[in-house]
Amino acid sequence: MLGKNILRKFVSSLSAIAVLCVYSSWALALPNTFSGEISVTGSVTVNGQPAVSNSTIVSGSTIVTAAGSSAIVSLGKTGRIEILSDTNVVLNFSEASIVASLSSGKVRVANGAGVAATVASKDATVIADSSQANTFVVEAECSHTHVDATTGMVTMREGSNDRQVAAGTSATAGNLAQTGCKPCLRPDSAPPVRFGVPWWLFLIAGGIIVTTLIPRDDEPCQGDRCDTIVVSPTR
Repeated sequence: MLGKNILRKFVSSLSAIAVLCVYSSWALALPNTFSGEISVTGSVTVNGQPAVSNSTIVSGSTIVTAAGSSAIVSLGKTGRIEILSDTNVVLNFSEASIVASLSSGKVRVANGAGVAATVASKDATVIADSSQANTFVVEAECSHTHVDATTGMVTMREGSNDRQVAAGTSATAGNLAQTGCKPCLRPDSAPPVRFGVPWWLFLIAGGIIVTTLIPRDDEPCQGDRCDTIVVSPTR
């Protein structure tokens, strides 16, 4: 009787070990994280290493594009992120979220319905409407951050101020008058440039030019500035 109990316990232990081994092998075969695929044009690095097209990219990666270069990260049904020229961005993503930390440059984000998409810069945070599919562009410049909504709806959050940006519209956050930044060529995104020279100086300069080009009556003719004088033969 004792021998049967020992044998039964031994068989049960072996079965438990076998089940545990099978479960462990199956668990190890599953992917640890949700990943995407990157395609590149030009010079692009991922975590400091040169990137090649059709390679796997994982959440938390830092992507840097050089001048004239770009990259596209495809996440299947979750969405797609296009990293344009001269951009530095950190991407975090899962099956239900896209979070981009944009240090500089420009990204174009397209998220599927039910996916929370956010782009954060030093000036503002742009939050997509997760109830629908959205496409929007966020550009972080020296003095400000600009968002253009192509489809759907996004919210630009600057401190405690929220502004809704519908498809076909745009919004800007930051300090447009910040010094030390290159001028922005986008219409209405920078303060007007004012002349530093008083207007009356232009009037004085115009008067000098006029008096120089038009000869006075007591000034002898020089070159083409005088008309030819015809003397009548009857006089």
